[in-house]
Amino acid sequence: MKPCGRLAGASAALVLSVFAFAAGTGKPVTVKGYVLDSACAFTKSLEKPISPECARACAKAGSPLVILAEDGTVYWPIADTTPSSGQNEKLLPFAGQKVMATGRVFQRGGSSALVVEKIEPLAGGK
Repeated sequence: MKPCGRLAGASAALVLSVFAFAAGTGKPVTVKGYVLDSACAFTKSLEKPISPECARACAKAGSPLVILAEDGTVYWPIADTTPSSGQNEKLLPFAGQKVMATGRVFQRGGSSALVVEKIEPLAGGK
């Protein structure tokens, strides 16, 4: 291989490595919205939960909790560990409440997933 070809190959490998790394880290974000169960977010087109009790009951029955942002985006909480784990336990104390969550967002095929690093209730957010 010519020196120029090796340099081009090495450059291409470096660029691909950077893109692969960047794609796997997520984008830092802060989201404000309501924690509610995913079924209500989609089938009932709710803008906020019916009640905290309803959101908790659905979550305890197995419906994944999501964060419905003020702009209408539904964020699916995910773990960044392998093997992965459900996030209902982390969100259950906030079910039915308005929250501010910070973390890293991953987007694919129109879906938004959020690795929640910090979550706290917003004042007057029930």
